[in-house]
Amino acid sequence: MLDLPEDGEVYIERNDDVEFVAVDGSITLGSLKHKADGDRLSDLSVDFWKSVRVWVAHYKSSGRVGSTARFILYSTATVSAGSFLELFVGAGGSSEQRATHAAAAISTSTSKEIAKVKADLDDLSAVEAQDFYARITISPNVPRIDDVPGLIDQRLRTTRKEDRAALFNRLEGWWTDLVIRVLTGKAGPSIKVQDVTDKLVALSDQFKADNLPIDFRGKHPDELDVSKDDRMFVAQLRALKLSEERIQHAIIDYYRAYEQRSLWARERLVITSELEQYEDLLAEEWERHKAILCEKITDSSHEDACVEAGNALYLWALNNTSHLRIRERVTEPYVVRGAFQMLANDRPAPRVHWHPRFLDRLAKILETAA
Repeated sequence: MLDLPEDGEVYIERNDDVEFVAVDGSITLGSLKHKADGDRLSDLSVDFWKSVRVWVAHYKSSGRVGSTARFILYSTATVSAGSFLELFVGAGGSSEQRATHAAAAISTSTSKEIAKVKADLDDLSAVEAQDFYARITISPNVPRIDDVPGLIDQRLRTTRKEDRAALFNRLEGWWTDLVIRVLTGKAGPSIKVQDVTDKLVALSDQFKADNLPIDFRGKHPDELDVSKDDRMFVAQLRALKLSEERIQHAIIDYYRAYEQRSLWARERLVITSELEQYEDLLAEEWERHKAILCEKITDSSHEDACVEAGNALYLWALNNTSHLRIRERVTEPYVVRGAFQMLANDRPAPRVHWHPRFLDRLAKILETAA
């Protein structure tokens, strides 16, 4: 699809394995055959004749000689030397040669499967048979499925070489999900070529120097039970007397940020020092706002005042820190919100805390445990 005109579209499993539709409405049906190494197409190869049966049905239903359809067999196999199928490779033989040799080959078959194809072909006139076979192309020895990443890589030259594997993984994941949704009727029915181009452009943009890919938007942890969560950042939120729903949101932010940063690190999109510098930035900004919002909290302050100040500090971290970005164009909220939750979860002591007396309480707990 990356090589097709952008104004076309593709159907999957409609009239054939794939169906390419050009802007003028002309159609090309493609049969895809992924064969074992060393396989060859010969005169009576079922792969060819089963495809012919699909194609001739479409040829008849779309107007016979008035049809705009063309047909391609893509196969990882090669064509046997001396087989009449060589007439369909490249420019190949004339339409008359193709029809004559096809009729001769199929007449020698004793296969019940091929007999069905012969029956479907029998009501074509001589002119129609020549016209039909003239529309067929065999594309042998096409790349195998494990060659696809390398082929796509050649089309990603606008992205840095070290980032292309990560870009390909995201493009492949998006494509697989899209095809599944098309096949299950949740999208489609066709896939626009322009959609593939647009997705590649959007994904490539995430790998620019001032950006990073966002992969966990809308994702949730497999298990989410606030009552059983004993992590420190959760304990901090309980100290603010937050509702279970708000704590759930915090757990989700933590999960997304943690998984995202882990993926960035595995793919070497960020280095440890960049993450450390980002955390230092957040911690310093937190320190400044803590000094302002908790300025009037003293040893004699009532617990309600501490909770109120802590809530104000926590709300600042959630709602007023979108400008604190790991890179200029990384604006996804969970990146910064989740980063604060991660800092609030540091051991043995959190780098940020919300309740003004949380560290004192933690010290007493650790002291008692010791």
